[in-house]
Amino acid sequence: MSYRCRTCGELHDDLPDIAAAKPDHWFTIPEAERAKRSQLSADRCVIDNEDYFIRGVILIPVHDQEQPFGFGVWVSQSRENFYTYLHNPDTDEIGPFFGWLCTRIRNYAEDTLSLKTMAHFRSGNLRPTIELEPTDHPLAVDQRNGITLEKAWEIVHYYQK
Repeated sequence: MSYRCRTCGELHDDLPDIAAAKPDHWFTIPEAERAKRSQLSADRCVIDNEDYFIRGVILIPVHDQEQPFGFGVWVSQSRENFYTYLHNPDTDEIGPFFGWLCTRIRNYAEDTLSLKTMAHFRSGNLRPTIELEPTDHPLAVDQRNGITLEKAWEIVHYYQK
């Protein structure tokens, strides 16, 4: 479905997802120490053999659209749950596992870092879906109630600045 964006005036076809390449905690490591103190892949991160993170996606329903809007985010995991996922990366028969959101989603005025989450694992080589605790935080409300297509495009353009 084509959509003329009110933000940029351009005609868009498909709504892209937004993603964070690294957990926010990774940026707290001095640049000169990152290679020694962290192990980072596209889907997993370990810092100081003490902090464990996995990459997943927060799916936000978009009103009157089949496809949800996705935020690629990082969540913390306990050591045990991290290794359970590491050894079973393509199954929906583990979890869900608790974690803290470790990605700041900048277009929300209220900080998203450290929101409570549950990671739901999927088969088919798909990243886990991340469910936020049902609170009154605007991100959790958006995940529960959905957003307009216009708001989704505003978010996309916010990240393209």
